[in-house]
Order: sequence, then C-alpha cells, then structure tokens
Amino acid sequence: MDEIDIVILNKLKQNSRSTASEISKKVNLSIPAVTERIRKLEKSGIILQYTIKINRLKTEQRLLSFIFVNIDRNESIENFRNTIVQYNHVLECHHVAGKYDYLLKVVSEDTEALEDFLSETLKKIKGVTSTNTIITLITLKEEIND
Repeated sequence: MDEIDIVILNKLKQNSRSTASEISKKVNLSIPAVTERIRKLEKSGIILQYTIKINRLKTEQRLLSFIFVNIDRNESIENFRNTIVQYNHVLECHHVAGKYDYLLKVVSEDTEALEDFLSETLKKIKGVTSTNTIITLITLKEEIND
C-alpha cells in the first residue's frame, strides 16, 4: 500500500459511493488505474465492505450506550459470543483486557428499551454475571479507521 492507495481509501471513507472518475481527479491517475487499485485493495482484504453511516438522531435508535460485561467462566464465552452478535442493536462487541470481559456498543430507542435489553436479554444470556452501562449524552466524533 502506498500514498495513492491511502488517498483512495480516505476518499472512499468519506463517500463509499465515490466513482473511479472522481477519485482519479484527486490522485492524478487514469480511471482504469484507480479501478485496478480499488480492486486490489478489495482482493487483499484491506477493503472489507462498503457501507453507509446512519444519523441515529433521525431514526428510532437515538440512545447510544456502552455496556461492560463480565462472564462467569470460560465455558460460557462461546455461548455469549454466538448469542450477542445476533442482536441488531449491538453495533460492536469487543473482548477487552482489564476489569471487564467485553465491551458492547448498543443503540436503542430510549432508556426504557435499553432497560428491556439489559434485563430481558443481556442479563439472561448464560454466563453473564454483571454489567456496567454508560449512556452517551452527545457524540463529538465517531469514525471507523480515522
């Protein structure tokens, strides 16, 4: 990967629908050259997928929270992992070092929906012993691979 590839990636991060023509003007390469570079970035696994960023404030999922989770024993980990990734409002799940085992990034409609997720879903997953929830008041920056 060279500087031109980095510029191409940054342009696609800004707008994944950018055309090869638009990008070619930015990097001073021909359209076929840009197309080939993008194909190579995809084939090598650097570009995993093209996606959109949704404005949560304009949807039903206005509340963002981070939930720390502890699991009771190693035998429960696989079940937790297989179960937690099935929920659409769990945006991210990270195995972390420190006091907690997992960190979840979760969106919900409101505090009532969050409470329902915590009580009726998360805490009922076999092996979950404790949680600690942090509710986001405002998001100043949220990007993938800045």
